[in-house]
Amino acid sequence: MQHPLNPRSIILETAFNKKRMEETKRKIVGILKSLHGIDATKYDAYFLERSIRKRIIETHCATEAVYFNLWENNNKEGEVFFDSLNICYTEFFRNPLTFAVLERIILPSIVLKRGNVKQKEIRIWSAACAAGQEAYSLAMLMEERINEGKDKLNYRIFVTDEMESQVNAAEEGRYAAADLNNLNMKRVNQWFTNNGDTFTVKNDLKKHIDFSVFDLFSDQLSCPSASIFGDFDLVICANILFYYKPEYQKKILKKMSDSLAHGGYLVTGETERDIILKQNYIEVFPQSAIFQRLER
Repeated sequence: MQHPLNPRSIILETAFNKKRMEETKRKIVGILKSLHGIDATKYDAYFLERSIRKRIIETHCATEAVYFNLWENNNKEGEVFFDSLNICYTEFFRNPLTFAVLERIILPSIVLKRGNVKQKEIRIWSAACAAGQEAYSLAMLMEERINEGKDKLNYRIFVTDEMESQVNAAEEGRYAAADLNNLNMKRVNQWFTNNGDTFTVKNDLKKHIDFSVFDLFSDQLSCPSASIFGDFDLVICANILFYYKPEYQKKILKKMSDSLAHGGYLVTGETERDIILKQNYIEVFPQSAIFQRLER
């Protein structure tokens, strides 16, 4: 006969597991710092815990203690775990509403604004670029918009990530057919070369894009060095903030804010709207995750 579970024992077991996880987190954060020079304290506690549990499952470890023992005996696990903290997923035109507002309202207003001043260059920063889909989506919209207009405007998109491997992948611009699902055939045929199982971005779409490694937590630089002075009309930093603790979210946002031109726009992910609205920004279109900073 199976005895019913004792509620008190469940509570004690849950508390014990939580304590055990906290101890594992503390040890892992210490090793990352001492052996790899990586500060993992900036990550949100829940995200860090979820990442550890994911690796415990993937490495077939029965407990946190067994997983930590793997760390001590396998130097590669630290690198694998750190790589797992760097979320590298995105899509072309990932948020349909955001990109619809960008295409029909925001970019036309930026083009009009730049057409009426001496500075004719439109400047965009795509931070934490992943595999580059976000930047190429913006480049497609810019090409289509500028080719429609009479004014001869130039634009530059500065694409950055803290991981060199991601920057290289973005610059290469090679994607599987399934990665292009959000693109219509006109854009696929115009901007990609079919190489059998993959599609590669044509150089015509890359000519206004600058790729570089950039750490959003750098104390030395406030914006990509290639951009020289920032002054961006548009900064897009989507689905990054919620992985970090509030104090580190503010550091990233300060960089974004300081690098925006007067009246510039900040674009984030849908789930980050509440974070931005608490930081002296207004949303320019409901639910779009496109913001402007309130002038003090």
